[in-house]
Amino acid sequence: MFQKVKPKKFLGQHFLTDLSIAKRIADTVDACPELPVLEVGPGMGVMTQFLAQKPRPLKVVEIDFESVRYLRDHFPSLEEGIIEDDFLTMHLDRTFEGQPFVLTGNYPYNISSQIFFKMLDYKQLIPCCTGMVQKEVAERIAARPGSKTYGILSVLIQAWYDVEYLFTVEPGVFNPPPKVRSAVIRLTRNQTTELGCDEHLFRSIVKTTFNQRRKTLRNNIRPLLTTLGIDNSELLTDPLFNLRPEQLSVSDFIALTQRIEALM
Repeated sequence: MFQKVKPKKFLGQHFLTDLSIAKRIADTVDACPELPVLEVGPGMGVMTQFLAQKPRPLKVVEIDFESVRYLRDHFPSLEEGIIEDDFLTMHLDRTFEGQPFVLTGNYPYNISSQIFFKMLDYKQLIPCCTGMVQKEVAERIAARPGSKTYGILSVLIQAWYDVEYLFTVEPGVFNPPPKVRSAVIRLTRNQTTELGCDEHLFRSIVKTTFNQRRKTLRNNIRPLLTTLGIDNSELLTDPLFNLRPEQLSVSDFIALTQRIEALM
């Protein structure tokens, strides 16, 4: 009998123990059929066993050496597809030799936001992303303008992906149980191929304006405009800058970026 892996707090590991939920999460990748699948943080393979049954290439990336050893013992047919690495530092264009793929996993809660920022960096290769995160993070990603949870992740992800909040998962189905509820989401690339503005500037404006979300756009964005060498005296008289960042839609942020870009 192979020894089970003990969850490691410093890796944010909460192993899912409910097989029915594991299968439900694995089946979320079926919305993007035929594409290869990359699973992040498979742990002891509770989701992997269901993903491996699908007729498509599968690779898993795991940073925990104990989990890697467990996977190699229990999934010998997956030997070539087990990647012992840190997902956040991987060159994803090499994972399936430049082919698009589906990203999925029971994502470690302590790096879930970083995983989605990484996804955005490789959005041309990832037409579909599914998986489980903290409920709070899922709500932020799915939030609409005007809500208290609408923020940086909402805008940056919704610029490129359609978001589906699929279902909520209770703490009791994990070992150890997290102190929060979880949720499963699916992100599917929308029809956007170009924002129509400088993407780096767009990200900077979104992140800057949400740094202090209780302040108006005017107060939040003034330091960035100064850094960019833009005379903002006339620009900031626009009533738009009386708004708070959560009141702006994705298209509003794109339009704002275009205005600032035109002054550079």
